[in-house]
Amino acid sequence: MTTFLSWRVGFGLEVVVIAVVLSQMKLVRDVVYTGPRQIDVVGAILSVLGMGGLVLGILVWQEGGEFVGLLIAIGAVALALLSYWLVRRKRAGKPTLLDPGLFGFPHFTTGISGQLLQNVTLGGAMIALPIFLQMTLEYNALETGLTLAPLSLSMFAVAVLAGRKAGGRRPSNIVLVGFALCAVGLAVIIPIVSRTDSGWTLFVPLLITGSGLGLLVSQLNNYTLSPIEEERSSEAAGVNSAAGSFGLSFGLAMAGGIMLAFLAFSFTNQTENSAVIPQAQQQQIADTLEDDAEVMSNAQLEPLLAGEPEDVQTEVLRINKEARDRSLQVALLVPVLASLLGLLNAFRMRRLPDPTPASIEGVALG
Repeated sequence: MTTFLSWRVGFGLEVVVIAVVLSQMKLVRDVVYTGPRQIDVVGAILSVLGMGGLVLGILVWQEGGEFVGLLIAIGAVALALLSYWLVRRKRAGKPTLLDPGLFGFPHFTTGISGQLLQNVTLGGAMIALPIFLQMTLEYNALETGLTLAPLSLSMFAVAVLAGRKAGGRRPSNIVLVGFALCAVGLAVIIPIVSRTDSGWTLFVPLLITGSGLGLLVSQLNNYTLSPIEEERSSEAAGVNSAAGSFGLSFGLAMAGGIMLAFLAFSFTNQTENSAVIPQAQQQQIADTLEDDAEVMSNAQLEPLLAGEPEDVQTEVLRINKEARDRSLQVALLVPVLASLLGLLNAFRMRRLPDPTPASIEGVALG
């Protein structure tokens, strides 16, 4: 659509999807809620400042802006204050944005931790891989989408199959295998970045990564929410969804920020060590990257070098390719690290008994 029509068509289709969802709202079953209905305004503000401050701080760092440390500090302090506020309000018997007692349930805590790390993995991969395909291999949007299709299609197929065929297998073991496959698939892509000129070389690693994500999708939501009693399921689902959304935003921002920071560092370092680029141009390049680092393909860079001597053009294009590839490799370390942390979290899951649905056992959280 973006290649042959317009990116605006994508937003139009979102409206269609929403219309379909709204047309089927009758399928949603209401659950009677008898608790307080007041709004925890302070808790809501602290949650926005906390999660928003961290992500915004990373995005500002990515764009080379100021007050990065202050924004991240505000986010961290706000999250700490949110924890204190929720516990204090709960003890006072007042309504809270979310019940801190949910985090006293080990299955819920490990489950949303896995959900967050799964989405950090997905977010980090979904910014690094398209940039690699479009800037290094110079694919258009259609070619990029087709190249990434093995990841999304295997993710969907494995999620459906694993949900139906899990049988008596422990959810924690499936989650462990899922994170392991993600880590392996993405780690294999890292050395490929600087050595390939075709998206076909990513086919198997993307299948592995997509299969891992599919296993995670098939288990984590149910693992996290099944033990929660029905009346509190909406609250627990909201926290679970927020953790996933925050993880996706954090993964996108962190991988993008690290990629641009390393790009600027690598490009500047290689430029300063070049015996071909004149000293004055070295300083000009360094100043430009300090203010506005940007991933560019060689095809995009060539018109900007039209007035330069041929040897300078060749040198800058070489540096651009090497710096770009290295920055993309470093960015891919973000989802790999998130997968490894998810693997450790899955080992914590394995030490717990499998969750029992609250509707069967009548589990109540304190």
